[in-house]
Amino acid sequence: MHLAAFPRVRLGHFPTPLEFMPNLTRHLDGPNLYIKRDDCTGLASGGNKTRKLEFLVADALNQKADTLITQGAVQSNHARQTVAAAACVGLKCKLLLEQRVPDANQDYEESGNVMLDRLMGGEIVARLPSGTDMQKAMEDLAAELRGAGHKPYVIPGGGSTPVGALGYVACAQELLTQSFEQSVRLDHVVHATGSAGTQAGLVVGLRASNSGVPVYGIGVRAPKDKQEENVWKLVQATLDFMGVPASSVQRADVVANSDYVGQGYGIPTPGMIEAVSLVARLEGILLDPVYSGKGMAGLIDLVRKGRYKKGENVVFIHTGGSVGLFGYRQAFDQAA
Repeated sequence: MHLAAFPRVRLGHFPTPLEFMPNLTRHLDGPNLYIKRDDCTGLASGGNKTRKLEFLVADALNQKADTLITQGAVQSNHARQTVAAAACVGLKCKLLLEQRVPDANQDYEESGNVMLDRLMGGEIVARLPSGTDMQKAMEDLAAELRGAGHKPYVIPGGGSTPVGALGYVACAQELLTQSFEQSVRLDHVVHATGSAGTQAGLVVGLRASNSGVPVYGIGVRAPKDKQEENVWKLVQATLDFMGVPASSVQRADVVANSDYVGQGYGIPTPGMIEAVSLVARLEGILLDPVYSGKGMAGLIDLVRKGRYKKGENVVFIHTGGSVGLFGYRQAFDQAA
């Protein structure tokens, strides 16, 4: 897979570290636990969307865009990184935020990512009710901007398009290189899966390269069947976009587990609180309350249930987002 054939703007710090977590490994008394630190990508406190934005922003610049439009939840890590990317290359950025978390408090509504969106010059055009057709809302805004003489570039939530998924095809290649250099056999890759782009890119990158490394997504929003179908569609579209044979990846390669969503997207769970607290106190690593926190909660529970065995090496992809913790102060205070 020749990724250099695709336009890319350098926005992040790569390769991100691949680190062993000795204390968490010892605490759980299970497999060897590693963490791929995509919280360290560097763009406005980092996160997984930086990889996707390197390709998406390059595409926007090639199309002579002057404005990026994207959407996400109020405390969207993707929105924050998109605003930062726009600032880096001199584009404007307009955000549509969806009120996915019911009865959110002032911390959630105004601190964390929201504060940084504004600090970096992002314009929050509207906060829309949960269930809004956000893609249509973005297209309507884009049409309005075109009518005013602008050239907007619409980035779907999470940057999850075939162009954006290239970022995690690249991550898969990076991870395989680090595995070789550190002499760490990769037995399993686990991560939080939401808008599908991260998982689709990892599956394409790891399976189409014949590495044999399975990818396991811990869902944060959709039911299992829907999540897997979303990922599978994007896998197929990404393979087609790259010109890689469709037979390189099988439907069975896409696996998601949505048992750890709880009451809904962005709503805290006891498992998430425990996972974030445990990793912070044992490893000094900050997860986030929406994605990596629930992903790690799933991994911890699966280790306790014996899914992963001693002697195996499990890599958790840290997708970033610790800025969002400030919007969840009350949930952690109540659990203390």
